[in-house]
Order: sequence, then structure tokens, then C-alpha cells
Amino acid sequence: MMTTITSKNMVTIPVEIRRAFGIKPGRRLEWVPNVERNEITVRVIPDRGELARRLLGSGRRYSPDRDSVADLVAERESDD
Repeated sequence: MMTTITSKNMVTIPVEIRRAFGIKPGRRLEWVPNVERNEITVRVIPDRGELARRLLGSGRRYSPDRDSVADLVAERESDD
């Protein structure tokens, strides 16, 4: 897919790409230039809601019934 840069240096993202990556107005993009390859990589930066959804449930392995400090000490001792 190709797009054209406007006179105001704006780029329109094709609808197929917007839909595939969930890009909506206000979404942030990170532009990473690679001068040696004459390329620009564009990364979609997730919004806070998306980050929260990704983290949902990730703390389940930390239970109030576990002693995290003792687990960490045991882990460090086993590394020696």
C-alpha cells in the first residue's frame, strides 16, 4: 500500500491497516527511522485501556497466601 504526504506533511493511514491495528483518532504512533535501510518503521503505541487489558490477570501468580519475599530469597539462594 502506498500513501502520499500532503503539503501539510500529513499521511493518511489506509483503512485496512487502521482496522487491523485498531488505530483510531488520538492513537499514538512511534516512528523509528532506519537510515541504513532507507526505511521507517511505525509502531502503534497502545492506549491506557489497552495496556490495562493486557495486564488484567497478570498478578494472579502473586497471591496473598504466598510469601513473595521468601520466594525471592529462595530464588536468589538457588542462583548462587
